[in-house]
Amino acid sequence: MLWIKNGYVIDPKSGMEGKRDVLIENGRIVKITESGNNDNMDAALELENGGGAEEANVQVIDAEGLLVAPGLIDVHVHFREPGFTYKEDIQTGARAAAKGGFTTVVLMANTKPSVDNLETLGEVLEKGRQTAIHVLSCVNVTKGMKGQELAPLEELSAAGAAGFTDDGVPILREEVVREAMKLAAKLGKPISFHEEDPKYIENNGINRGKASEFYGIGGSSREAEISLSARDIEIAKETGADIDVQHISTKEAVELVRKARQAGYLNVHAEATPHHFTLTEEAAIKYGTNAKMNPPLREEADRLAIIQGLKDGTIEMIATDHAPHAAEEKAKPITQAPSGIIGLETSLALGITELVDKGYLTMRELLERMSTGSARIYHLDAGYVAEGGPADLVLIDKDAEMIPGNYASKASNTPFTGWKLKGRVKVTICGGCIAYRDED
Repeated sequence: MLWIKNGYVIDPKSGMEGKRDVLIENGRIVKITESGNNDNMDAALELENGGGAEEANVQVIDAEGLLVAPGLIDVHVHFREPGFTYKEDIQTGARAAAKGGFTTVVLMANTKPSVDNLETLGEVLEKGRQTAIHVLSCVNVTKGMKGQELAPLEELSAAGAAGFTDDGVPILREEVVREAMKLAAKLGKPISFHEEDPKYIENNGINRGKASEFYGIGGSSREAEISLSARDIEIAKETGADIDVQHISTKEAVELVRKARQAGYLNVHAEATPHHFTLTEEAAIKYGTNAKMNPPLREEADRLAIIQGLKDGTIEMIATDHAPHAAEEKAKPITQAPSGIIGLETSLALGITELVDKGYLTMRELLERMSTGSARIYHLDAGYVAEGGPADLVLIDKDAEMIPGNYASKASNTPFTGWKLKGRVKVTICGGCIAYRDED
């Protein structure tokens, strides 16, 4: 048993906030009481074990001064296994996630081989079960991510696929997208889209504007995201499929999602990354390839539109798009280096520093975007703190300094190394077991 004492509990789902003690047994929360009410907790312990705290085998964590929140959920991560384990693997990715406060992650399927078959999905899920957190996986929408023929989505869904995506590659054929959405709606699974039309892109990863002019390259036009987002939102309206506009980067795409939801199409969802709500294309000039990603960092107006979308609920999820690469790959010239940055170990601190401390979101709203919202859209029993609920929790010192570095990930490709941030994960608990403890 695990007894978390004196923490300030925030449950975004119910709205509960306050100083509470939380008792955990067999992977579930069995009792929540007001802190200091040891009589009630002793009664709960006696009910569970036939004895009080002294008689029971109870591990106590004193969470005085800490927030106790539902474990964070990231529905967009790349752990690179199989095929690219020199960048990251499922074990190292899971350790990075636990250090960042995440108890559930959803893997993308652009591996080698890609996750478009039962064998590869089974291998990935089995390796995920060997970690300290919940590792789920999407499967590819199309075979080989070629955008031509649907993968066997029904049998993959039955085998445990969390959702469908060809993340990393846009699906250009409209008839394929429509067929996939109809099937996703039938199966009750979310389908996520990488919205970048290549006809508007020359040298991806850098915004077409100030950044592309600095490097003397074509860059990625904002129209690449806007055009495909508009198309797929319209198809979602027709089919009723739950769609996720991944790593949204433009103010126009945010507005398209907002208008769809305002019109009652609540099956249209979007996710935003911490780097897109924190940085602009100026960072691509300052940090070079460590700030190169798809879609690219845009302009200040886009950054503020993403923040407003998070604030008003247009954007329901914060997802990292954790994309590890080897140092020698990122050392290549801007047009040759791969796109993407790591994000699991900096996401919460960036949310606290850039959104909560600056007054855009409350802490409860941030946690909702980082846990409860994602659980709702992906139909997960997660993202809440309640008696009988899962014992997936994160203990946070929201005022402690956090300077990124010394990563649990294999990779270190991020512009945030050395930044002075606020918000430190002290303990991550998954399934009632401690998955990470800050020893500093």
